[in-house]
Amino acid sequence: MKAIGFLFLSFTIIFTMMISGEMAMAWKAKTIPSKEELKKQLSTMQYEVTQNEGTEPPFKNEYWNNHEEGIYVDIVSGEPLFSSKDKYDSGTGWPSFTRPIEGVTLVEKKDRKFFSVRTEIRSKVADSHLGHVFDDGPKPTGLRYCMNSASMKFIAKKDLKAAGYEEYEKLFTETSKNKSIILAGGCFWCMEPPFEKLKGVIDVVSGYAGGVKKNPTYEEVSAGNTGHREVVQVTYDPKIVGLAEIFDVYFLNVDPFDGVGQFCDKGIQYTAAVFIEAAEDIKTFEQAKERALAKIKAKGTFSVSVLPMAEFYPAEEYHQDYHSKNPIRYKYYRNGCGRDKRLKALLEGK
Repeated sequence: MKAIGFLFLSFTIIFTMMISGEMAMAWKAKTIPSKEELKKQLSTMQYEVTQNEGTEPPFKNEYWNNHEEGIYVDIVSGEPLFSSKDKYDSGTGWPSFTRPIEGVTLVEKKDRKFFSVRTEIRSKVADSHLGHVFDDGPKPTGLRYCMNSASMKFIAKKDLKAAGYEEYEKLFTETSKNKSIILAGGCFWCMEPPFEKLKGVIDVVSGYAGGVKKNPTYEEVSAGNTGHREVVQVTYDPKIVGLAEIFDVYFLNVDPFDGVGQFCDKGIQYTAAVFIEAAEDIKTFEQAKERALAKIKAKGTFSVSVLPMAEFYPAEEYHQDYHSKNPIRYKYYRNGCGRDKRLKALLEGK
C-alpha cells in the first residue's frame, strides 16, 4: 500500500509540473485554448469568472488568506500577474494586491454594471476577467487590485523554476535597500503628487528640515522663525528609479530662479533646496541641473541651494496627502498660488 501511495504521489507531482509547464508555454507562445477546451479544463467557477466576468464569494476562495511566497498567474494562459510581495489583507475576502508584477501590463476596461462605473482588470494574453481595481489601497500605489482566486493559479517560490518561471526567483532572493532624499520646493502639499506618480518611489512624506528647532510645528515653521524649510522626504528603490530621475522631476516642479520663496509663498521656509548625503550625489544633481536649464527657456539666477543632509521632521498628519484628502481646497490653493502658470511660463520663456 505504501508503494502504491508513493507512486500516486509521484504521478500527482509530475502531472502538476506538466500542467504548470504547459501554462508557461501557453503564455509565452500566446496559444490560448478554445472556449470548448476551457470548459473541460477549468472548474465551473473558474470558467464563470474568467469567461463570463463572474465573481466568486468572499472568504470562500482559495487565495484570499494565502501568505506563502510566490507569484500568481493567469489560470488560462499562465501569464504572470501578481507577486506575493505586493499582496496585502484588504479585509474584503478576496486576494488583494497593490500592483501587478514589475513589467506586466494588465488591461483596464470600464465596467458599468450594478449602477456604477468600475475599472475591470483583464489579463493581456488570455483576456481573462480577473477582477477590479480601486483607488483605496495602501501606499506606495494607493491602488487595490481586488482579484478572484478562481482566475489565478499560485506558483510557490520553491516551484518557480520547475514551472518555467525561473526569471521571477529574483523577486524573492534579491534584497533592495531603499534610499531617501529630502527636497524643498515651496508648499509641500504641491510637492507630494509628482513624486508619488514616479515608478519606484516607495513613499513621499511632507515635513520640515534644515532648521535648529527640534520637532517644529507647522505654525512655527510657516512663521519663518525656525530656519526650517517645508520639504518632502522621498523614499525610493534605487533598483527601479535613480536619483537622476528624481532630480529631473524635481526641476519640473520648482522655479529655480526664485531665491526668496516659491510662487506665491515667500520666506526662507519656502525656498528651494536639496539635502544631499553623499558627495557623488552632488554630481548627479549638477547633471540634472544642466538638463533642466537646457529645457527652461526663461532666464534668471539659479537659486536652488544644495545643503548637507539634515534631520527630517514629519509634518502633522493633516498635511500628509493633502491633495487627495482635500482635493477641492488643494486645487484652489494651487491655482491661486500660480504654480502651474509659472511652471509653464518657465518652459516657454515668458
